[in-house]
Amino acid sequence: MTETITARFDVTGWDPAELPGIEGDWVGAITMRKSYTAGLVGESIAHFISSGDEASRGYLAAERITGTLDDGRSGSFTVHHGALQHPDDPSAFGYIIGGTGTGDFSSFVGSARIIHDDDGPFFVFELD
Repeated sequence: MTETITARFDVTGWDPAELPGIEGDWVGAITMRKSYTAGLVGESIAHFISSGDEASRGYLAAERITGTLDDGRSGSFTVHHGALQHPDDPSAFGYIIGGTGTGDFSSFVGSARIIHDDDGPFFVFELD
């Protein structure tokens, strides 16, 4: 049996981060913070690494999400996600990393994808 969770979010922090031992401007790092506002209410911190420019960029992120679902379950879990960010990109991927959950989320494992609509971005988590 699978469970689908939709979690709307807003990016609330975007702070450049150091990547010790890496020279040049071919890669950048950001510490990103998000506020989850619907479906799952809470917050996250993500370590975001990207290469490329505004026209075509790839990114990888490891994100720790902590919050409460509409049904009252609460805890934390980790998602790894990434994509090649350009128009009509089919490369987006995301996974809830098994064994990283706490509390009611301790058994969470499955896929994750970020979608954008007229109301902004949101995650769709498909729990296995």
